[in-house]
Amino acid sequence: MLNTILQDTEPLVEDESVEKTLSIIELITTGGTAGIIIILILALLFVVAVYIYFERIFAIKEASKVDSNFMNKIRDYVSDGKIDSAQNLCATANSPVSRLISKGISRIGKPLDDINTAIENAGRLEIYGLEKNVSVLATISGAAPMIGFLGTVIGMILSIFEIANSGGSIDIKTLADGLYTAMTTTVGGLIVGIVAYIAYNHLVVKTNKVVYKMEANSVEFLDLLNEPI
Repeated sequence: MLNTILQDTEPLVEDESVEKTLSIIELITTGGTAGIIIILILALLFVVAVYIYFERIFAIKEASKVDSNFMNKIRDYVSDGKIDSAQNLCATANSPVSRLISKGISRIGKPLDDINTAIENAGRLEIYGLEKNVSVLATISGAAPMIGFLGTVIGMILSIFEIANSGGSIDIKTLADGLYTAMTTTVGGLIVGIVAYIAYNHLVVKTNKVVYKMEANSVEFLDLLNEPI
């Protein structure tokens, strides 16, 4: 009799010890149609953010390459009156710095203020090119968490709707689906927003370094023109 009781209780103990696991795919799919749609939108935003970051980081890295002897060569050519050689050197370098110097060289002979204005205008165009699509990252960093919170609101509305229409008997499965929608979209939105925010700020720092280099070389060029002959 005792053995029979022990045999009957052993399966119960085994059943109680089984732990339910939930994969990321299951977590997303159990969130309902609204949750899946919002997760897909967040995934698209994440892909766009990653693409823009790497495209810009390579472009900025290429733009920051300047020969350490570039300005020394420009100084020698301008001092010797070899304007064409200086322009050819700028064309060969093909960087934001060289394009600014090229614009200044093309204005040699005009008042210094006119040369400075031409360089500043060219600099604005170069900065605009460096910052291409970077503002999209800033938009994603702010919009992604808001989209995630939208999923949270939708999930909570679904849960409350099920409670209100349960008629006294709450379907835990349906209620859990609404809560899954709320939680997964919030986490997804925050992850995408954090990644986009970090990427945006990193690009801003990298861009500023190139801008400072452009300003330093422009000032050096203007000082060269202002030196007494």
